[in-house]
Amino acid sequence: MTVSSERYRILMIAPTSFFSDYGGHIRILEEARGLKRLGHDVTIATYYMGRDLPGLEIVRTRPTPWRADYEVGSSLHKLAFDFFLQWTTLRVALRRRFDVVHGHMHEGALIGYWVSRLQGVPLIFDFQGSLTSEMVDHHFLDPDGPWYYWTWLLERRIAHLPDITITSSRRGARLLKQAFACQEGRIKTLSDRVSLDTFRPDALPPEEARRRKAALGVPGDRPLVVYLGLLADYQGTPLLLQAARLLKDRGVKLHFLVMGFPGVPSYERQTDELGIADYVTFTGKVPYSQAPGHLALGDIAIAPKISATEGCGKILNYMATGLPTVAFHNAVNREYLGELGTYARPLGSPEGLAEVVQTLAEDPDQRADLGRRLRERAARHFAWDEGIERLVGIYRAAIDHNH
Repeated sequence: MTVSSERYRILMIAPTSFFSDYGGHIRILEEARGLKRLGHDVTIATYYMGRDLPGLEIVRTRPTPWRADYEVGSSLHKLAFDFFLQWTTLRVALRRRFDVVHGHMHEGALIGYWVSRLQGVPLIFDFQGSLTSEMVDHHFLDPDGPWYYWTWLLERRIAHLPDITITSSRRGARLLKQAFACQEGRIKTLSDRVSLDTFRPDALPPEEARRRKAALGVPGDRPLVVYLGLLADYQGTPLLLQAARLLKDRGVKLHFLVMGFPGVPSYERQTDELGIADYVTFTGKVPYSQAPGHLALGDIAIAPKISATEGCGKILNYMATGLPTVAFHNAVNREYLGELGTYARPLGSPEGLAEVVQTLAEDPDQRADLGRRLRERAARHFAWDEGIERLVGIYRAAIDHNH
């Protein structure tokens, strides 16, 4: 990694319960760690819930007075969380000077706008998907309801606030230009990345892998399909279970290891109803530090996410681990996997998932070849070291333009 002579003071705004072991939290974490390795000062303002991490300065809001253990999601409670986060970031900004404000997600960009203007520094917006589309995916917003248009207008307004918007995919950049009329020159694509030293095929010695499989109750004599991420309908969890049912009915010898949260009891009930409790093992939440070893147990990885607007960073972890990867065919997944993806069609089809999983399960040579080439692709296009250098370059350009 090239070391730059500049040392920037960066205020990151993370409107979430950072750190939790999933999704956009990983991007925030790896950006902050990479910037710290280059000698930059990073302060992360976030909600009061979450886990502190060594080496990172994290400033948290006060708890909500009505329920201190409330874990935020898509609900009206988030308005209160964001109000507290706005107050916390303003207090930090009144005490300290920063060179750049980096707002994650739309709420982070909106809060960051006022802080950046107070200090006269550029605002960088880390765009991770459409706000309105995400709320629809989470069944919090009715696309035919009266609030949809006003939410879309708010999203459009936020999209025009930053000095520079970073998107995690080319599709995100197109969305900003076409749906929200953002200026092309103010949009930069910085795809999701992966730490190749952390996620690798040999993360576990063979004997430890056998021991861990036995401890999980996973058969050691058949291919293992792994999933690691949030469990939710929009993530395709029910489709994964339905595909497992189809494969069991066909007599395909394999096993599914489903790693993640929340709602594990609900999905375990679904496996009982589908008659696949002996075909699927749930682990619950897996800490990020343990994710490489758990993924290294697998022979095939699956990413059945059906959202068309959000990224799917777990795919990069799969690739770096050398796992052939099954996913639905869409623009974001193709950005990650290219011609090396094993694509299920049509979108949302458990039959499509089952078909391509079976193909891989029955062809170990193809699995090995795809896994090796996907690791090479991750190293060539998606390493965090190069990504952090690009991020610093974006900061530098925004700061120079602001002056």
